[in-house]
Amino acid sequence: MTQLKQAQKGHITDEMKMISENEGVEVNKILKRVAKGQIVIPKNVNGKSISLGIGKGLKTKINANVGSSSEMENVSWEVKKAKAAVEAGSDTLMDLSTGSHFKEVRKAIMQEIEVPIGTVPIYEAAVKASQSKGAVVHMDEDDMFQAIINQAKEGVDFITVHCGITRDTVEKVKNSDRLMGIVSRGGAFLAAWILKNQEENPLYQNYDYLLEIAQEHDVTLSLGDGLRPGCLHDASDIPQISELVTLGRLVERARKECVQVMVEGPGHVPLNQIKANIQIQKTVCKEAPFYVLGPLVTDLAPGYDHITSAIGGAIAASAGADYLCYVTPAEHLSIPNIEDVKEGVIASKIAAQAADVAKGVKSAWDSELEMAHARKDFNWELQFDLAFDHEKPLRCRQRKHTDQEDMCTMCGEFCAIRLVRDNI
Repeated sequence: MTQLKQAQKGHITDEMKMISENEGVEVNKILKRVAKGQIVIPKNVNGKSISLGIGKGLKTKINANVGSSSEMENVSWEVKKAKAAVEAGSDTLMDLSTGSHFKEVRKAIMQEIEVPIGTVPIYEAAVKASQSKGAVVHMDEDDMFQAIINQAKEGVDFITVHCGITRDTVEKVKNSDRLMGIVSRGGAFLAAWILKNQEENPLYQNYDYLLEIAQEHDVTLSLGDGLRPGCLHDASDIPQISELVTLGRLVERARKECVQVMVEGPGHVPLNQIKANIQIQKTVCKEAPFYVLGPLVTDLAPGYDHITSAIGGAIAASAGADYLCYVTPAEHLSIPNIEDVKEGVIASKIAAQAADVAKGVKSAWDSELEMAHARKDFNWELQFDLAFDHEKPLRCRQRKHTDQEDMCTMCGEFCAIRLVRDNI
């Protein structure tokens, strides 16, 4: 029985109790919001992940992507990146592997990581079709659903499925003035398949079958934004909004079948359009948890896209987004290394914390007050402990060039805190 069905029956599960304790939110509020679909608990009945809630009234959550590609594949390296992401504070992990050894990567990560794990099953179907049939577009409906079944049985907690890519929305892209076209890899796989085969997307056409699989294993569906904008010019256009309207209808169908569902959101969005994007999604998708990539607020910062993403993420989460997918400095350039992963997670953690403070989340404010007291008292050890990155501030402090503990070398003897303290 899914968490959603349990909640609708009024049953408080162990997972709900744990989330209540971790979040400092009354368990009955958790129950009601899960029952309404405003909170999801991505936890496969076959898996071993820790209990985590995403959605209304909870802390903003962070996801980190890892995974191999056909150009770079090293199983142990991906595991190290996964561990680094969790160590830096990522709440979930997605394995986006498309290399030939994708199964080994996924299995190794799932053995080592306890946070909820997500995947994009169409990648598995596409890689297999490319290997056995010569091209991605030669995969068939059975390939797509078999990949979903395989991963559900393995214990994957949530899956991105691009059910909003339809013949109609693909036609809208063709007739639009988009510069970047389709930048979602999964969305591109399905759009190319539709155009080649002149058939409807099986994940949309046979959505009821997808819901059966998800319900059996309590896999949370993350309805993918296959038509997300890939540059600021393309933001909030007709294809993007058309797909979102389709996803809104699919959210309601999933809830009727007691399947947990969240919705993915846009990637590149100008600062002044972010709030409207969140409000539209929350309205169209009936307050389903919103999972956003960034959003990135300028296209001019390759190598620094973790910063452009953090700016957009803070605004998005403060406006109501529930879940931020990190962006690393390597975005648009290469597979991220371990340091890129760490920087990406920390940038997203900063965005989430800033948003949670703005939303009045008690635990976020408690942390801010604790840091303020630590700074007032020159308690360096506590400051480093509270910081998202425990190591970097320590390294900066070690350059202090002073033996006095109640100052730093920025102000030295003219420290404002010391001056006021010593003269009161």
